[in-house]
Amino acid sequence: MTAKPAQRLTLFLLLAPAVLWLGLLIVLPHVEILVLSFSERVAPRVYAFGLGNYLEFFTEPLYWRTFARTAFMSILVTALTLVLAFPIALYIARVAQGRLKAMLLLLCLLPFWVSELVRTLGWMILLRETGVISYVLLATGLTEQRVEFLYNDGAVILGLVYGGLLFMIVPLANALESLEPAIVEAGYDLGGSRWTVLRRIVIPHAMPGIVAGSIIVFMLTIGNFATPVLLGGKNGLWFTEQIYAQFITRFNWPQGAAFGMLLLLLSSAIVWLGLRLTGQSLGTTLKQA
Repeated sequence: MTAKPAQRLTLFLLLAPAVLWLGLLIVLPHVEILVLSFSERVAPRVYAFGLGNYLEFFTEPLYWRTFARTAFMSILVTALTLVLAFPIALYIARVAQGRLKAMLLLLCLLPFWVSELVRTLGWMILLRETGVISYVLLATGLTEQRVEFLYNDGAVILGLVYGGLLFMIVPLANALESLEPAIVEAGYDLGGSRWTVLRRIVIPHAMPGIVAGSIIVFMLTIGNFATPVLLGGKNGLWFTEQIYAQFITRFNWPQGAAFGMLLLLLSSAIVWLGLRLTGQSLGTTLKQA
């Protein structure tokens, strides 16, 4: 009988740091942002409850077009990252062994030894008009003059895909490692082609890893700020830039809070839709993440 209170106390002490962390640093700030988003300025330093901040989003074409563009680009980046990461993860999980496997994982991890800002600046050095790629093209005679590869959608997509590869490879490799070779061999023995085995056996088995990696990459992409701003310039319209402008440039915190809540709702809705379409549960997906 005396063991139960001791067990409860132990469980409470173990959970208390996590609960405090989630409550103070995640739940409470989001609640405050939600309340702030409904604060409508009616006079200088005078605020009242209202929906004006959300109505402003729908009445200004720049805001909702940037919002839709950010969602579309984030989905596109997630899809491209998946296409690039899947064969890499398949090779790491099913082919590479020993030191080769460890080396490949280290190569995937190596770029993340520096910050996102440093990685993005590195891409700027490569892609700018006076950068390495432009110089090589000019030196080899492939172009007659230097080419500017920065400040367009291609540069933004390249930077975002590069930044998301590791977060897609790890869940995929984790899921593919549990695939029994005998199941794959049975598929071939039954007359299945490589494409059939991939489509009917490998991909369904890796689906939890695919969904987990896609959620991580999508959330990192849609909330990214540095990469679209630095690589896209004034043409890299990204909704996080609008949030930054409202908070920092215009000091319009209620409007920025409303934009933040809209971005949170958008990302949550797309993740929920992805789980529904793939038939995966959030619990299974989190185990692969």
